[in-house]
Amino acid sequence: MTGGSRGIGRAIVERLARDGATVVFGYRSRDDEAKAVEDAVSAARGFRADLAEPGAVLELLECADQLDILVANAAASFVPAPIADVTDEEYDRIFAVNAKATFQAIRYAARHMRDHGRIITISTLNTTSPAPGGSLYVGSKGAVEQFSAVASRELGARGITVNTVSPGATDTELLRSTNSAEALEMAAGMTPLGRLGQPADIADVVAFLAGPDGRWITGQNIHAGGGLA
Repeated sequence: MTGGSRGIGRAIVERLARDGATVVFGYRSRDDEAKAVEDAVSAARGFRADLAEPGAVLELLECADQLDILVANAAASFVPAPIADVTDEEYDRIFAVNAKATFQAIRYAARHMRDHGRIITISTLNTTSPAPGGSLYVGSKGAVEQFSAVASRELGARGITVNTVSPGATDTELLRSTNSAEALEMAAGMTPLGRLGQPADIADVVAFLAGPDGRWITGQNIHAGGGLA
């Protein structure tokens, strides 16, 4: 699993481990947060991996003894900016983590995952309702959705399902670092269920797709946003 030390990623680690999985998760830099996950979840092992670096995602995935479930969750943080102000360096960084590393993870799974496995990628509802300033994030996540859709067609004969989960406004550090308090309040008000999502809300959807009850669902982009879109 990419990106498992905090927020939605940590919730997914905790839920999959509770369901009986042994989880190898990656994290970029926060050793203390990764250690906290390992201390709380005995079946979880963290490995430091900066997915913007060439080969990092391969090194992470090779740490797993066997691959039955892949969750591609890692996403690069970003500062919203108009397209006119986006630099090539920022474009390369965001797409390296969000799109390229996810593609490489799916490719690795296509080569090494056992039959009847599960691949779950994490996108965003922003691909259906793009906002000014979010071109890199939305564009890179749009690529993830299409990689997943194609992979579902290519791997179906082996019984491997491939799906995307697209969270809505979910109360994480990333969301709060890129949105004002007023924007978060507005997002909660626009959500039919009347609140921001919690990481566990997303983890439960991922766990459904990863488990036996998700065996007949593939090629889907499941919106997990409380009805926001």
